[in-house]
Amino acid sequence: MKHKLLPLVAASLAAVAAAPAFAQSAGDWTLGVGLHQVDPKSDNGKLAGGTLPLAIDSDAKPSVTFEYFVKDNLGVEVLGALPFKHDIAVKGVGKVGETKHLPPTITLQYHFNSAGKVSPLLGVGINYTTFFSEDTTGVLAGSKLKLDDSFGLAAHAGLDFKVSEKASVRVDVRWADIDTDVKVDGAKLGTANIDPLVYGASYVMKF
Repeated sequence: MKHKLLPLVAASLAAVAAAPAFAQSAGDWTLGVGLHQVDPKSDNGKLAGGTLPLAIDSDAKPSVTFEYFVKDNLGVEVLGALPFKHDIAVKGVGKVGETKHLPPTITLQYHFNSAGKVSPLLGVGINYTTFFSEDTTGVLAGSKLKLDDSFGLAAHAGLDFKVSEKASVRVDVRWADIDTDVKVDGAKLGTANIDPLVYGASYVMKF
């Protein structure tokens, strides 16, 4: 009997050793806390018939993510953050205003090699950006600035580095299609093309 049990025990131990230690299964969810920087592209469009080239600067803020796994390794993630603040400048003129925005993003994403020490992820989704607390300065001081809210596509790529069976450190980059109509004193001057890359790092906990 002992000789019959040994192969069975050995096979069982091998199966346990090969089993995923951190695989995301349907019904699991994760919470991530970290820091992300919104870095608008270099060419942000031109206003007033192409005479006023825009430049929008970067900002970094604490962020949070929630992800629920609808299938093994396939999750739906929601990204949130504290409001980002950006200076708005006209090239050759200088700063003309500033704004804050919130860019909540919903992404469907797949995690590769989720049982390994390093797990890549790729996702696509939808971004909604709402602008508020617009203010003017410089040549536009005293004018009323308004930036319309934006809907657009989003993409996400990242790497999870496992630190335990229930936690990982994530580095990632996102892209979002963010275009907003710019109005000054109610008159539309054109469209700002922000389309940022969003770089981040976070600590992700599995529940």
